[in-house]
Amino acid sequence: MSQYVGATLAVLVFDEISAAAVAWLRVIGAAVTLLVIARHDLRGWTRPQLVAAATFGIATALMNLFFYLGLERTDLGKSVAIEFIGPVVVAAVQTRTGRNAFALVLAVGGVCVLGGLEIADNALGLMFILIASAMWAAYIVIGSHVARLNRGLGGLGIGLAIGAVAIAPIGVPGSGPAWSSPRLLMLCLVVGVCSNAISYGIDQHVLRRIPVRRFSVLLALLPVTATFIGWIGLDQVPSPLEWAGIALVLVGVAVQDRDELQREPVPLPDPG
Repeated sequence: MSQYVGATLAVLVFDEISAAAVAWLRVIGAAVTLLVIARHDLRGWTRPQLVAAATFGIATALMNLFFYLGLERTDLGKSVAIEFIGPVVVAAVQTRTGRNAFALVLAVGGVCVLGGLEIADNALGLMFILIASAMWAAYIVIGSHVARLNRGLGGLGIGLAIGAVAIAPIGVPGSGPAWSSPRLLMLCLVVGVCSNAISYGIDQHVLRRIPVRRFSVLLALLPVTATFIGWIGLDQVPSPLEWAGIALVLVGVAVQDRDELQREPVPLPDPG
């Protein structure tokens, strides 16, 4: 909910400041917030750990950037459903079974339905969302490694700070209006807190405790949440065909979730 409340706020300021600048300020806002909160977790980092955090942060910043560039041209719920192909691929690759292959086919079918609706008039928006999808997959895989370093929120804060520097050449040029409007600047920073600091902080907490595949499956909640928030906050009512595409994605994930549950060991009864 926090992630897409932030996205809704971002969409509302796209008319006043470029999407790329909002994405950049989002990353900055989250990085500053996390570095303040996790200031005690910033010492004693080894070079390999810093490289991992930097790679994670750059992938995350690019994910945010391309998602907003796509979101500027595509409805929120539809954008997240298309972007969700990244987590689905990660989940499918983790366990190579016939059921997971079938799940992936369903998810890709849903993406094709949603994407096909955009090809004619919005090929650029679709391309941006698909790039964000690839970055989302990288976010999950690399983020799991960073989370298991057990450095609290320090890795996320350091990574996002480096990511903000990486996308600065794209975000800075359109950011002028934000620096002359305290309202716009505050909105962009709030977007960062809601969409990155809170949401990704929760992700780091969860990734330390469950496998990557399980995490990818649980992300099935996000397209539904995004559609709901987009409907309520932005009046973006999905068409029946769009609902069908979203449903295919979620059915694919549900098939994977069922497979995962069947693979979990059943606890033996207590002999006592």
